[in-house]
Amino acid sequence: MSRIGKKPVAIPNGVTAQIEEGTLSVKGPKGTLSMGLSDLVEYKIEGDEITVTPANDTKRARSYWGMQRTLVSNLVEGVTEGYSKVLEINGVGYRAQAQGKKLKLQLGFSHDVDLDVPEGIEVKTPDQTTVEVSGIDKQMVGQFAAEIREWRKPEPYKGKGVKYRGEYIFRKEGKKK
Repeated sequence: MSRIGKKPVAIPNGVTAQIEEGTLSVKGPKGTLSMGLSDLVEYKIEGDEITVTPANDTKRARSYWGMQRTLVSNLVEGVTEGYSKVLEINGVGYRAQAQGKKLKLQLGFSHDVDLDVPEGIEVKTPDQTTVEVSGIDKQMVGQFAAEIREWRKPEPYKGKGVKYRGEYIFRKEGKKK
C-alpha cells in the first residue's frame, strides 16, 4: 500500500479540475495545467478532492500509484501557489542580469552566456548575484534552474559557481606546500 497514494488531493477554493479524454486539467488563479493520465491508475474527482487508486493489483500499477498522486498534487499546488527556485552566484566577476525573455550570465568564460527563458517561466534578478526562477509548472522551473547551474557548478576549493540557495558545498582544503 502506498502511503502517499492513499491520501486524496484536496482542491482548494477557486480551483477547478476536470477529466476528459485521458487528460486531467486543473485551472486556478495562476493559470491552467494539464497532464496525460496513465491507464494503470484510476482518477476520480469527488467533491473537493481528487482520489487516485491503482486500476489493478499488478506490481507496475502499484508502483505508479504514489507517483501519479504526487503529479496531481503538483498540478493543484502549481496553479494555486506556484513554484520557485533561487540560485546564488559566487565568484569574482560572476553576475547575472535578466533582460526581458533573456538571461545574461557572466561566469568567467571569454563570452557571456545568453539563455532564452522558456514560455511560462519568469526570471528575476534582485541583485547581480541572485537569480529567482518561478512558474506554475514544477518540472519546468526545476529544469531551467538546473540548466543555469549546469553552466558553472560550484567547485569545492573556493566555492565559485552557481548554487541553489541553501545548498551545502563540501569544501576541500588546498594543496600543502
